[in-house]
Amino acid sequence: MPRVLTEADVADFRERLCAAAETLFAQKGPDGVTMRELAGALGVSAMTPYRYFRDKDDILAAVRTLGFNRFAAAVEAAFNATSGPVEGSYAVAESYRRFAFEHPHTFKLMFDVNQPTEREYPLLVAAEKRAFASMTQHVLRHLAAGTVRGDAQYLGTISWAAVHGVVMLELAGKLPSGASAKLVPDMGATLLRGLGVTA
Repeated sequence: MPRVLTEADVADFRERLCAAAETLFAQKGPDGVTMRELAGALGVSAMTPYRYFRDKDDILAAVRTLGFNRFAAAVEAAFNATSGPVEGSYAVAESYRRFAFEHPHTFKLMFDVNQPTEREYPLLVAAEKRAFASMTQHVLRHLAAGTVRGDAQYLGTISWAAVHGVVMLELAGKLPSGASAKLVPDMGATLLRGLGVTA
């Protein structure tokens, strides 16, 4: 008879399985990984993961949810350590860049994976919204200070797309290693000047 699992047991196993899944999914793509392989990575029976997750898609959603929340927390912390709008914009962009290179598996699963069922996972949807909000908060500070005018979500999307593009180019080997460290702040300054802000 299987032993009764405590909440701590469940949380611990889910965390370990998500960590193993993140690496395997990033290396092989979700379609290239089986539940048996995930179980093997933890040294448990092939059926054990089903005690904690419905299926592989459920695991992928959990991994991506954790990734978006970790990402948002990093960006929020960097932003909250600043006070001025310009300083906040640079902090958001740099924390985005740093997260991508410090956590490449996480970043890949967040943005490179097409998960058609993601709307079925409210926690994943909420984590994605939190991530977007973390990339918009610096724009809200500019609007409050009167340094820019416009729609916060639209301007936040422009900023996010610009930083993401540079980061992805380096990750794909289309830019020299380390190039984004200079390009991201230079690009930020260019965007701010375009919006009429003296960076």
